[in-house]
Formats: sequence, C-alpha cells, structure tokens
Amino acid sequence: VQLVESGGGLVQPGGSLRLSCAASGFTFSSYAMFWYRQAPGKERELVARISSSGGITNYADSMKGRFTISRDNAKNTVYLQMNSLKPEDTAVYYCNVWIRQNYWGQGTQVTVSS
Repeated sequence: VQLVESGGGLVQPGGSLRLSCAASGFTFSSYAMFWYRQAPGKERELVARISSSGGITNYADSMKGRFTISRDNAKNTVYLQMNSLKPEDTAVYYCNVWIRQNYWGQGTQVTVSS
C-alpha cells in the first residue's frame, strides 16, 4: 500500500488549496478513504471521510462548508478541496486508508498565513 499526498503549500487566509492523494497497492475502489491533519503540538485529527463509491462523505464540524472530499476511482486518487482557509488550518495533512491496519502517506504541509 502506498499513499502519496501532494498539493500543499503557503496560502493567505481566505485562500484555497486542493490536495491530492495518489493510492496504489490495493483495490482503491473497494475502500473508504480519509484525510487527517496534525498541527504543531496537537494530536492528529480526522478532517474528512469518503465512502468507497464516493457517495457518502463526512466532515469534522470545523471543516463543514469549507472543505470538500472527493475521489476518482479511475485514477486511484482522493482529493481535498479546501476553501476559506484560516490560520488554524495550518497543519500537515495526511491521507489514510484502513486495510486490516492503518496506512498513511508522508503528509503534505499546508500553511495559512499572511
């Protein structure tokens, strides 16, 4: 199982970013996918979840209405569109899948600052 995140960077408050996570080594279309984040000095927290088909999505309360998780099963990729970014969204964002154990990507840094 390999998960490779990309798309992070430095953005001003109110800006947008789209993160991508390219998956390989498993049948991508069979598994729910997750985005987590970890800010400095804080525990890793769940950001969003998407079902295997993409038909069901769930978000942490602080991300509802600003973040959108989606997936392209033909491309084995899951996305996180982040709008109206705030300084408190600054964190390393990780892609995750559970297949008898947790698998994580290396993470991508998102910094929201003016």
